[in-house]
Amino acid sequence: MAWYVKYILTLQNAETKTMKATQALHNLGQSIWLDNITRDLLDSGVLTRYIDELSVTGLTSNPTIFDHAIKNSSAYDAAIRSKLSRGTAGEDLFFELALDDINGAAALFRPIHDRTGGVDGWVSLEVSPLLAHDTASTIAAAKDLHDRAGQANLFIKIPGTKEGLPAIEEAIFAGIPINVTLLFSREQYLAAADAFLRGIERRIDAGLNAAVNSVASIFISRWDVAVSERVPADLRNRIGIAIAKRAYKAYRELLDSPRCQRVLNAGARPQRLLWASTGTKDPKASDVLYVKALAAAFTVNTMPENTLNALADHGEVGAVLPADGGDCEEVLAQFTQNGIGIEELAAQLQDEGAKSFVKSWEDLMAVIRSKSAALQTSAAGRR
Repeated sequence: MAWYVKYILTLQNAETKTMKATQALHNLGQSIWLDNITRDLLDSGVLTRYIDELSVTGLTSNPTIFDHAIKNSSAYDAAIRSKLSRGTAGEDLFFELALDDINGAAALFRPIHDRTGGVDGWVSLEVSPLLAHDTASTIAAAKDLHDRAGQANLFIKIPGTKEGLPAIEEAIFAGIPINVTLLFSREQYLAAADAFLRGIERRIDAGLNAAVNSVASIFISRWDVAVSERVPADLRNRIGIAIAKRAYKAYRELLDSPRCQRVLNAGARPQRLLWASTGTKDPKASDVLYVKALAAAFTVNTMPENTLNALADHGEVGAVLPADGGDCEEVLAQFTQNGIGIEELAAQLQDEGAKSFVKSWEDLMAVIRSKSAALQTSAAGRR
């Protein structure tokens, strides 16, 4: 009998070794989302292949992604010409282009969304980053985009800034699924989770369906970039993971809290934790550094395309994140001893993140204007 057990274990080990790391991560219980969208990805069938072969179950977008997509491809030219002919221009033209892409991706992920009962299969579209510090306009924009898309599996992205938090609460109360973006610390995450729960509790009090989905996106790699020249070599590429572990501990504690249990008992869905900015920035570090370190069930890792392909090609799944945060406090204490103020830097990173998205938005609007002018000139020349 011992030989048979040994034989079965050998087969299981061989199967594990041949299984793509993307599949192994999916089997562990972490959702893999692609942090990219382009018309070419949709039209070429590459996104479909990622879904079928690399266990991708969702997708996120942001102004930087759309800026690069429209700037570097002619795939949008025909649609831009058509929309210009109808008098659509500027920001309205962009959102029509973006919604075309988002709706196409949402259709591809809809079977996953239906199969998982709405847990997975989501796509995300961000409100204008110019509204990051304008609560009322953010609420109005979130409702408008959600209504225009008409997709059950669409998250509207709202930044977790001080002004964004009341907009998140109002959007959740209105029944709009929200991806809270630009979170950089445990405290920022907990503030976003509190806004989500307030919205759900208000729905329960009003006799409304409590099942409104949300994710809270913690940005990881930007931490390591920010401190790389300020700390000793042995601390490089360690603060982002420690911040994630600290947030994960808070996430697990919140899920087990009486407050969360009460709303779950009333039919609410837990707000999942999402790891964002997980592409390695340091060329000397592993290209799957953050993916390997942040494996955890009932979370999401949204990966740049290069990181996704690297994981599938040569990555491996690391140890599961400890529910108690592991060594995060000891590691973060070393950064504090080296002059890094954790909360001060978290606020700075959130502010810089909002400003970088504004810059990308301005670049995007400039691309829309220049492409529109070039296409109109070309059309006039042909006449």
